[in-house]
Amino acid sequence: MVTLRENIRGWRFYDHFRTDVDASARQSQLGTRTPVLASDGHDLAAALQTIKEIGDSQALSDAISDAFPGAELSVLKQEGGRFSVEFSQYGLLRPLSGFELSDGTLRYLLWVAALLTPRPPPLMVLNEPETSLHPDLLPSLARLIIKASESTQVWVVSHAPRLIAALEQAQDCNSIALEKDLGQTTVVGQGMLDEPMWKWPDKNN
Repeated sequence: MVTLRENIRGWRFYDHFRTDVDASARQSQLGTRTPVLASDGHDLAAALQTIKEIGDSQALSDAISDAFPGAELSVLKQEGGRFSVEFSQYGLLRPLSGFELSDGTLRYLLWVAALLTPRPPPLMVLNEPETSLHPDLLPSLARLIIKASESTQVWVVSHAPRLIAALEQAQDCNSIALEKDLGQTTVVGQGMLDEPMWKWPDKNN
């Protein structure tokens, strides 16, 4: 039981990253070794720098260039030992700070930091990772998820057909489609003999 508990405690769930103007991911944070991105992404800069130093720095560079050709990601050290993100994109006259990044660019960087973790968990669950991302970034995100699945089991909940189609190109992808029928959620293609024996209890009981 202790082993099972510790295994479950190692699972990671990324449900929502704030990218509004006051989001902590946009601000400089104390720079410490961060092999696991926090669930709210506040330690983004430190997590990216940790990947550069002890993780797969080439995969990090590839993930950036795949989504933003010609772009370069830097982590700056400021006074007081605080780290901040700086992003140079082709065609721009100067690098952008975390405060200037678009919601989609910032969210993609957060997914990069989460998925390229130097300390992979037994299971990582991503809930609607396509949120705020430009459709053209979804194939790059899919390739990043497929890369992460080489070292951990990844569950993705998504409503984006383009992302789903890109993920399904992976040989080991197991896709389960759901649909609503008269208010009841069912698994597409599931027969009566395939249904599990257990039932969800009635809400009134």
